[in-house]
Amino acid sequence: MGMLYGGQVQTMMPKLHSTNFEGMELIRPMYLIREEDIKSWRDYNELHFLQCACKFTETCTSCSEDGASNSKRMEIKKLIASLKEINPFIESNIFSSVENVNLNTVIAYKHNGEKHSFLETYDTSIVEEE
Repeated sequence: MGMLYGGQVQTMMPKLHSTNFEGMELIRPMYLIREEDIKSWRDYNELHFLQCACKFTETCTSCSEDGASNSKRMEIKKLIASLKEINPFIESNIFSSVENVNLNTVIAYKHNGEKHSFLETYDTSIVEEE
């Protein structure tokens, strides 16, 4: 969603410090578990998850008058499902892509809120190779 709608590459880290509550951390212990496995576990245990009214979730009850979801998250899930028909490894490739970033091939990036360009080290990389 970030790439297609936000023009950015970023992930939600599995562990992060709260910006609202000093000393508190958000831990996402199931970030490596596939959604379909979580849903199967939920159904097997006859559990019911809370529904969110956030416009980004697939179960948004306030997204349309008839209750159908028009969320961007659901749109991206459908897009990935269609791509999976062509390439069964698409999900793992997307996940791996954010683990395999080569900063030497990235035009620009942000670090601690400061934007950096490949031009900052472009001329020095030639000198180092010689």
